[in-house]
Amino acid sequence: MSEVVIAILGIVLLLLLLVGSMPVGFAMTLVGTVGIALLINLRAALDTVVVDYYGCFSSYGLTVIPLFVLMGQVAFHAGFSGQLFDAANAWVGRRRGGLAMATIAACAAFGAICGSGPATAATMAAVALPEMKRLRYDAPFAAGTIAAAGSIGMLIPPSVVFITYGIMTEQSIGKIFIAGILPGILVTVLFALLANLQCHLHPAWGPAAPARSWGQRFRSLLGVLPILLLFLLVMGGMFIGWFTPTEAAAVGAAGSILLAVLARRLTWHALLAALMETLRTSCMVMVIVAGATVFGHFLQLTNLPTSLATSLATLPLPRMAIMALILLFYVVAGAFLDALALVLLTIPIFYPVVLNLGFDPIWFAVLIVLVTQVGVITPPVGVNVYVVSGMDRSIPLPSVFRGALPYLWALFLACLLLLLFPAIATWLPNLLTPAAPLPGAFP
Repeated sequence: MSEVVIAILGIVLLLLLLVGSMPVGFAMTLVGTVGIALLINLRAALDTVVVDYYGCFSSYGLTVIPLFVLMGQVAFHAGFSGQLFDAANAWVGRRRGGLAMATIAACAAFGAICGSGPATAATMAAVALPEMKRLRYDAPFAAGTIAAAGSIGMLIPPSVVFITYGIMTEQSIGKIFIAGILPGILVTVLFALLANLQCHLHPAWGPAAPARSWGQRFRSLLGVLPILLLFLLVMGGMFIGWFTPTEAAAVGAAGSILLAVLARRLTWHALLAALMETLRTSCMVMVIVAGATVFGHFLQLTNLPTSLATSLATLPLPRMAIMALILLFYVVAGAFLDALALVLLTIPIFYPVVLNLGFDPIWFAVLIVLVTQVGVITPPVGVNVYVVSGMDRSIPLPSVFRGALPYLWALFLACLLLLLFPAIATWLPNLLTPAAPLPGAFP
């Protein structure tokens, strides 16, 4: 049996295990271990598992994950998310569909603190959905807007997917974070415009909220100013070279705790809940990364990534056509796999292709996160849709999907703009001085 056949059988087995609901990290570890044992021997396979798991859990670069997760969890349990929504509502709520637009803006702001799409969707469902229902918003439109806007948290830094991509590809996490800012703002604006357009086409879907005075609008900013300044400190510190990504994550975590204490919102119960959720989320991500590392080493032994990269790079097609095929794969696969798992599974395969075709790896990081946003609001996986539906059982799951799917047009438009104008993602990071790459899981 050839090495490429073993690799293909391993990928098929992995997909079967994932469909069978085996945890992603364990499934990739199992397939990688069996594959290495077949290619070399069992001792080599077990040694690889030990070395890769120890390397991931002891990696200094990966400490950014629990620190940024802690930053978001403290902000959530301290109630800053509600203030973000209130501020956005004060400024745009008086427009038709204003509460939906405020929710989108609040999702972008909270996503910049939290870094998790499902967590952002769950938070905004608890905060914004009751208010939209009180003002008689169309339930599928309201729930679908929250599910779609929650995906912005994947694109605006700090994003767990960005962190993992940077470590796996040895790219600067700081540059990848900065690269996600303008595309994140672009998607936020497109979502808001689409929500406003839907409410103009269907006026009953999103009636305007009572107008606020200018004094009320500016006072609403006082509550969110500290947390937004913290975000600017974390991102700006990396941009001008004050912090490494790990130091920035530590500043963000410590800053969120300090702000919560000064605001007298951090009880012992809230702190314990934030720490437990941080531990749970961080362990889940680390196991997935470690499993992907084992699986990646198995693929490297089969030479499948190199063979695929060579085959795609030599196709008689323009390089943009090849990139379009890669993105189409991510759109389709994202409907069946979790975004982080999909990126971890495919980066060892497609990253060499991207380099061979001469594309910017920072730009590619933003692009694949953008297209994997499609998967979190499309069936059958659609994790954000399941989260929002679970927060309010009165809205059927198909109705939430129906409300979220129109936002795919905004995501596709953003993807097209990023393909046509790569500077949307690369202009800001190109202003940075060259940074030393972090040690990666896939050399």
